[in-house]
Amino acid sequence: MIVFDLQCGDAHVFEAWFGSSADYEEQCEKGLVSCPICGSQDIGKAPMAPAVGTKGNRKAEASGGVGDKLVSVSNTNPDPAQMKAMLETLAKQQAKALENSDYVGEKFADEARAMHDGEKDERPIHGQTSIEEAKALLEDGVPVAPLPLPIRPPKSDN
Repeated sequence: MIVFDLQCGDAHVFEAWFGSSADYEEQCEKGLVSCPICGSQDIGKAPMAPAVGTKGNRKAEASGGVGDKLVSVSNTNPDPAQMKAMLETLAKQQAKALENSDYVGEKFADEARAMHDGEKDERPIHGQTSIEEAKALLEDGVPVAPLPLPIRPPKSDN
């Protein structure tokens, strides 16, 4: 198997797996490869960093930023303190993004569709829906995305 980072004409980048480079080319020619975000079949390979193995006695490391701190990321198990710091930063960023968003619970799909169709005023919302309904929203052109971390509905804390 080979994995490619692909990009559609609208600059959406996604990952796809193929049996070989020839399989990728063949599936593209047959129109079987499409963007999972917008459905476009105008697909090409996105620039990727090559996966280069480390020298026998060396450990590969790269630096990545978490908040204001630089942390070391290696191909071994991450340091628990670093993982905790990364998750805390992600949680804070998600909470900040949701500050001005209305929680609509299980009405998410209906609310998003109504706003997209012009039946309701647009506003930032978040809530819950099934994978099938989220896919249907995307197929209909409704812009939705999953949250990286789970949330608790408002007023659900004791």
